[in-house]
Amino acid sequence: MSPNMDAREKLLIEAAQKDPARFTELYEDNFERVYAFVARRVRERSDAEDVTAEVFHQALANLKNFEWRGVPFAAWLYRIASNAIADRWHRAAKERGNASADDPPDDAVSVNPEQIEDRARLFRLVTTLPADQRRVIEMRFAEEKSIREIANELKRTPGAVKQLQFRGIQNLRAKLDKTTERKPSKK
Repeated sequence: MSPNMDAREKLLIEAAQKDPARFTELYEDNFERVYAFVARRVRERSDAEDVTAEVFHQALANLKNFEWRGVPFAAWLYRIASNAIADRWHRAAKERGNASADDPPDDAVSVNPEQIEDRARLFRLVTTLPADQRRVIEMRFAEEKSIREIANELKRTPGAVKQLQFRGIQNLRAKLDKTTERKPSKK
């Protein structure tokens, strides 16, 4: 994170600590990252949405306790998300009567910020696709529906759905290539 971004984020946090209504900008800046982090670890889309909502609810409730230490605010959110995922996993394991409820999945607690940023960038890019392509990509990859299911729901032929998916993926690749070219190299 650049010094300007650090200073901006610190000011946003301080403003939100004084007035919780100012939390909105922190939410908007970090939603995609947190959702990408959670979605990678939670299989069901509805569960990922619930956990993401829980993370921001907890963050807002505990914002007064947050201390700026020069680390991105997202790192604190990832820790909240990791704990929320682990708690959810423990509750589910106990409900199933699973004896290994003490061992959450390994990737529930590991954080790779670069992968999360890549996934968040991909989520942002999907929203820029033409409506038909975006809907097919969301149904196919986020909702994990088959080509036939998508065709039935959209009242299109399977061939038309495959074509929309192909064009959507091509557009995403081109957009990813452009954003990767602009991304500063790490030295």
